[in-house]
Amino acid sequence: MLDLSKVLAAIPPKLRDPLLHSYQEIGENFAERRWEPSELNGGKFCEVVYTIIAGTLKDSYASKPSKPGNMATACRDLENTSADPNRVGDRSLRILIPRVLVALYDIRSNRGVGHAGGDVNPNFMDATVVYGMASWTLAELVRVFHGISTQEAQEIADVLVERKLALVWDTGQGKRVQDPKMDKGDQALLLLHSKPGWVNEDDLFEWVEYSTKSMFRKNILKDYHKERLLEYDTKAQKARISPLGSKHVEEEILKTRSR
Repeated sequence: MLDLSKVLAAIPPKLRDPLLHSYQEIGENFAERRWEPSELNGGKFCEVVYTIIAGTLKDSYASKPSKPGNMATACRDLENTSADPNRVGDRSLRILIPRVLVALYDIRSNRGVGHAGGDVNPNFMDATVVYGMASWTLAELVRVFHGISTQEAQEIADVLVERKLALVWDTGQGKRVQDPKMDKGDQALLLLHSKPGWVNEDDLFEWVEYSTKSMFRKNILKDYHKERLLEYDTKAQKARISPLGSKHVEEEILKTRSR
């Protein structure tokens, strides 16, 4: 796995930091079901990505992110940049990412988020699209700038967002679910959901405070693995939540407790 401290290190810090910050805000707001700020941050994310791509194609970066007068026109102009077969990720930078930015920015501007009078109120469906497109875009930038596989790039993008949930408290030494009456299995899934990527079995056991480790493995890790709620690597003794497990957390745990 790539050292996260070196992710996109080739991009100037004054562009790289706003990029990662806006992406993390999208992920955190989405996880906490705050649809409007999640979608609004999608607009900020677009502006930073546009500035980075424009600077990469011109081989000269701006000192800070800037908002083009017309995002759709500006992105089409990027497509007109001459192709360079020696440029890593040339088609992604000139065509694929700019086309995604147009759609992503349009949700922010014309779906009842960025301005009054939009025809759709902020909602789960739009926020899901925003998060998905932003995640793909960041992973694609990581892939292009680091020359790694799509899967590796997506894993890095996922790890960059550690979901901050009201139900999960980070003590500084570990994590605790702030509902002691919650089923231990749901606690385990919620904790895995809050921390994308693999989690050490020992850490998860301590966070959940299960009775014994052997029973934790049997009743939670192995049983939930069979149910495809999580993936449990018995050799490496680590686990990560599955798409089915995330759906359970979002629809059965977070949604029922949202305020």
